[in-house]
Amino acid sequence: MSIMIVGLSHRTAPIGLLERTTLTADGAGELVAGLCRGDHVAEAIALVTCNRLEVYAEVSKFHGGIGEIGAGLAAATGVPLDELTEHLYVHYENAAVAHLFQVTCGLDSMAVGEQQILGQVRVALRSAQATGSAGRTIGHLVQNALRVGKRVHSETLLDKAAPSLVDAGLRRAADELGPLSDLNVLVLGAGAMSGLSVASAHRARVGSIAVCSRTLARAQRLAESVDGTPVPLEHLQSALADADLVIACAGATGYLVRREAAELALTARGGRPQVYIDLALPRDVEPGIAEIARVFDLEHLGQILTAEGLAEDLAEARAMVEDEVATYLADQRAKEVAPTVVALRAMARSVMESELGRLSGRLDGLDPDVFAELEQTVHRVVEKLLHQPTVRVKELAAAPGGDTYAEALRLLFNLGPAPETKAGELPGVELAVTLEQDSMTDLSALLGHTGGAS
Repeated sequence: MSIMIVGLSHRTAPIGLLERTTLTADGAGELVAGLCRGDHVAEAIALVTCNRLEVYAEVSKFHGGIGEIGAGLAAATGVPLDELTEHLYVHYENAAVAHLFQVTCGLDSMAVGEQQILGQVRVALRSAQATGSAGRTIGHLVQNALRVGKRVHSETLLDKAAPSLVDAGLRRAADELGPLSDLNVLVLGAGAMSGLSVASAHRARVGSIAVCSRTLARAQRLAESVDGTPVPLEHLQSALADADLVIACAGATGYLVRREAAELALTARGGRPQVYIDLALPRDVEPGIAEIARVFDLEHLGQILTAEGLAEDLAEARAMVEDEVATYLADQRAKEVAPTVVALRAMARSVMESELGRLSGRLDGLDPDVFAELEQTVHRVVEKLLHQPTVRVKELAAAPGGDTYAEALRLLFNLGPAPETKAGELPGVELAVTLEQDSMTDLSALLGHTGGAS
């Protein structure tokens, strides 16, 4: 059994597709329940947010797992598998553990450092546990991810990263345009980063706030939270003309604001300057707009964070996650050697008891106290002989490739083959497959293949 993640997020899919793949709590529950009834998925959790849909699963076979999860996502969302495939990514084994930890800490969020994802992961875990879809393997893994997420947020200043990006952009806008209280602000998008931007702009007491989203209902909810104005996407051009400051957070595939639209907006404004803050990844604002208006994107704002020392906080958070991933994987590898150690000690005990029994038969009439002392001496000798090998094999097994030491021990002492991995155990396979957007051409074949090697 192995850990696998299959999903799509703001990094690989357009916002329109993400909206089409959003599932209700019941839909997510039906998805994982159906997957667990398949041939290759033993446990599963579905993480559904406004910017991602991911399935975390324990699978028996690599190809079979991808095939079943891909088909399950298509059936649950109603989006044809062929359309989903080019936007899906796959993480396997070590890479899957690392991805989950990064996601739970907010390092993979559009609003880097946001804490909302912690609650969303917790809800996904509880839902899957309630239905029996998450057991010892996935449940234990996600619980560790939640612990790491809480640790990162409590021991670093990661929480400051996302708000600081917005605040840095607002300061730059004030430098370019004058007092924030005189500015009309347009926020593009209605996700986590958009909510943060709206809250920051409101706190800064800007003149007015408008929110434009592909989904008007979401724009209305966000705008109403600050007495702002919702804007339908088809009215984006006129909203651009009214805006002194545009904060783009949609992360759509393809530019949401193109140079032609920005030029028309400037003309309608009679030449009055504008500032664009592009917080999206991928970018929402076409780079050519920087030739006619002031544009601050994540790279520019990141340089500001570096100057303010916040980049060090992000680096510290990432280093902490890397250490936690390494510790988790080492613990799992160490656990795998336990059956070998148990088999070694059982063999030694069997040999010791057999020889003591033979000796007892040959020394009939030996004083019981003397025999008991002899028995204790043999036991201590065996324990001392086994102590160093068992300690060392546990230490060595914790390192990458450590499963070979346990196998060597089995061969040396003729302990027989290692037992098959049971459901709920994470094997120490060093294979780490990461299929990102630039290698999705091969994923089509994988998703169409439901059998094959593990």
